[in-house]
Amino acid sequence: MISTTLRRVYVSFLCTTLLSIHINYASVARGEKPEAGVHFQILDANGADVPCRIHLKDGDGKPVFAPNLPKWNDHFVCTGEVKLNLQPGTYRYEIERGPEHSRLEGKFELTENETKVVKRTLKRITTLRKRGWYSADLHVHRPVKDIEILMQAEDLDFAPVITWWNARNPWNKTPIPFNLTHQFDGHRIYNVMAGEDEREGGALLYYGLKTPLDLSVKSREFPSPMKFVGEAMQRHSDVWIDIEKPFWWDVPVWLASGEMDSIGIANNHMCRSRMYRDEAWGRPRDAKRLPDPRGNGFWTQEIYYHMLNVDLRLPPSAGSASGVLPNPVGYNRVYVHLEEPFTSESWFAALKRGECFVTNGPLLEVTANGKISGAVFQVGEKPLSLKLDIKLTSQDRVSNLEVVQNGHVVQTIKCSEEVTQSFHTQFGIDEPGWFLVRAITDVPETFRFGCTAPWYVEPSDGERRISRESATFFLNWTDERIDRVRANVQDVDQLRSVLDWHEKARIFWTERVSRANAD
Repeated sequence: MISTTLRRVYVSFLCTTLLSIHINYASVARGEKPEAGVHFQILDANGADVPCRIHLKDGDGKPVFAPNLPKWNDHFVCTGEVKLNLQPGTYRYEIERGPEHSRLEGKFELTENETKVVKRTLKRITTLRKRGWYSADLHVHRPVKDIEILMQAEDLDFAPVITWWNARNPWNKTPIPFNLTHQFDGHRIYNVMAGEDEREGGALLYYGLKTPLDLSVKSREFPSPMKFVGEAMQRHSDVWIDIEKPFWWDVPVWLASGEMDSIGIANNHMCRSRMYRDEAWGRPRDAKRLPDPRGNGFWTQEIYYHMLNVDLRLPPSAGSASGVLPNPVGYNRVYVHLEEPFTSESWFAALKRGECFVTNGPLLEVTANGKISGAVFQVGEKPLSLKLDIKLTSQDRVSNLEVVQNGHVVQTIKCSEEVTQSFHTQFGIDEPGWFLVRAITDVPETFRFGCTAPWYVEPSDGERRISRESATFFLNWTDERIDRVRANVQDVDQLRSVLDWHEKARIFWTERVSRANAD
């Protein structure tokens, strides 16, 4: 005879088995597969959990997200360990933590009621912070409540979060906190009062204000964005205003105003896995000369070079627009070099000096005659001899580094397959202007690059260089924009108000053409 205890065990086992069969049958009846799971454990070199971003896709290529963790577009972030319930099938993943860490890829198969453990080490390939470089994404639209884990997952140092723009202003219903800037992890800082004015002429980004601007407008053209620039300057003379992209229609007006502080060279048209192929409502490029998919990236560079050629010295900036466009936080970022302690004020001061580089992949640490970008050299009767010391770190192959002087590539440096490479080269300069170093990867589907801010070269006597070709480029652009404004604005008074700024710009660019001493 079977003992009472054994009988109870048998009955319990039988009930559990029947219940499992019933559940699985019910799932099949509903067309579902029984759940399986994956347990991600992402570690640093010391074996500790490391915050990271995970791109997980099922067999159909659809993104899979972890519940209750920040997600966007095709990815989510975690503290390094996360468990997901999944349907049986094939899955692929990519794991990243900004450009200073290795990139992990892999796949796994799940069968019914199976849990896979994915335990990987995310290696650091460089630590720029140790050498005084601090990174920022200046175009972040993600929720403030998620910003700390987002910054940790991307190893990002600074993020002014855009909380107000045009018709969206949560501060109308929420009290403005006393502390707008927060520091955590010892070296990470975010601010919650950045804003954006984005309309027909393009987008301007604002940092450093204590309260939002009232961006109430009658239309996409009226009032002029310059009205809000004036209001921002009245509120806070140290407000920082960034031109979000170089090809927006109002760029000639904004440059002529003298009130801009930086310009987005690594911008959100450049995405992690693709490029936006047109200029949206910005000034279109010649697509035959600058074809898809990377033509927009070269157009951005060209416009910036034209700006430098007319002796306007704005540092390059970077922004991803995560939360609006597909990018992760920090995909496009700008690094500045600090000798002093890292604060939001010291960071912007270094950016103002041009001691920076922008990137969405390759990392460029460069000095010219021992000086970081932003430095000014003088050239006289004899050519200026320059020694460039370059350290390149890139997970994606870079075939060549390029030295660009006054808008033209004057030296090409062949690269190897190594992740980290160092170069020492010399070249001579016999005319005033500027130069910089750039690295464009071989990734075909997007414009993945790194670019230093410029160094400047002034004559030991005489006027600084102004290119007639570049000044004419902006003058013609201004005339095209005036025609567009006339077509867009029907109200006479509004038209007069908006055109006033463009006509002032036309005077500025006409004067620049008349002062040109190059080309």
